[in-house]
Amino acid sequence: MLAPERRTRADIFAAVTIAVALVVAAVVVWARADATGTESVTADSPAPTVTAATQLPAELRELWHAPDGSSGRALTSGNVAVTGNDGTVSGRDPATGEQRWWYHRDMPLCGVESQFGTVIATYRDQRGCSQTTMLEADTGERRVARSSYMDDAIRLTGDGTYLLALGPDRLEMWRSDLVRTLEYGYVDAPVNPNTQPRSGCALRSAASSSARLSVLERCPGDTTDRLTVLNPAPKEATHPEEHGSRVLTAPGADSPELRVVAVSENKTAVYYPPTEPTATGPGLPARIAVHDGTGNEIATHPLDAPWSERATVTRIGTAAYIFTGDSLIALSPNTLQPAWTVPDVLGTPAVMAGRLLVPVAEGQLALDTSDGSTVARIPVQRSGYQGEVISTAVLGDTVFERRGGQLYALG
Repeated sequence: MLAPERRTRADIFAAVTIAVALVVAAVVVWARADATGTESVTADSPAPTVTAATQLPAELRELWHAPDGSSGRALTSGNVAVTGNDGTVSGRDPATGEQRWWYHRDMPLCGVESQFGTVIATYRDQRGCSQTTMLEADTGERRVARSSYMDDAIRLTGDGTYLLALGPDRLEMWRSDLVRTLEYGYVDAPVNPNTQPRSGCALRSAASSSARLSVLERCPGDTTDRLTVLNPAPKEATHPEEHGSRVLTAPGADSPELRVVAVSENKTAVYYPPTEPTATGPGLPARIAVHDGTGNEIATHPLDAPWSERATVTRIGTAAYIFTGDSLIALSPNTLQPAWTVPDVLGTPAVMAGRLLVPVAEGQLALDTSDGSTVARIPVQRSGYQGEVISTAVLGDTVFERRGGQLYALG
């Protein structure tokens, strides 16, 4: 009969060592987990419904302001005002600024956008701006999330159907549930090789509609920018479908100031800066070139002055408005040609009571959207204003101005 096995001191030491190693590993995994550095505080009840304004205010005064360093523009969604700052996204009562909910991650906040009655927040980890969460606007509850390789800096924009996440090397299009419908540009680990039409291109500018995604890119071997028109939702997200791709040959096509301005169902508007005279031809003024659904240029519209580096495009419904740095240009939704211009403005517009509100010195200008004529001038006294671009938004009777890294509520 064999003698029973006995535990030695070495056996006990080995078991303790293994147990400690497992505990340390578990702690490391927990510390690095996405949820560890996340704080999500939701509202006790949905935000009260805000009724749209039926008339313009006679004057506006500051009600509250809050830090808003990560949003690209003044944001509202559902029945709340939205701010993003220092890793925290907040849904605020529009009248008081009280935080109804907030969502914080221990990561840099790449950008915040609103669409579909939600708030979309993107954070940066070791794979770039890859961590994206969609929050219910009225409660702050997490709806969906996605994670994918992205550039270290991206720009989020929405067209009413899709979200565009644009970086210098790659872009993605997302549906309303954050499912990716298209990846374009650099692919870090392609499942199938040779799925992208070109490689090594720098993505300079892009905009989208429900039917078209237009990208300006500079590719190896091209001496000027290329305009590529894509299907925003091809059959397979990893296989882009081109409607057309053209190397631009017009004067100024090699300028870093070239940019996609607006995209409709079958047209793309591109901004060209002015060009100097050459031995082969005269100089040209700044202009908007309109391209068809495959990228062919079909019209050119000269501009009164070039745009500054502060130029910003705002989409309201089917209309596009361009803040050029000192003027506001409205584009025709059908032709994308300039329809009217208002000079001496300070930023981007929003709609209130059927009128277009545009920030100007010492107030907000109310315009007729059909022709840009002035309907009213609403006085505003801006505290601490240092000449920054003003982004305007409206929710109910409250007007919001984002400037200088702060969101100001006016009522």
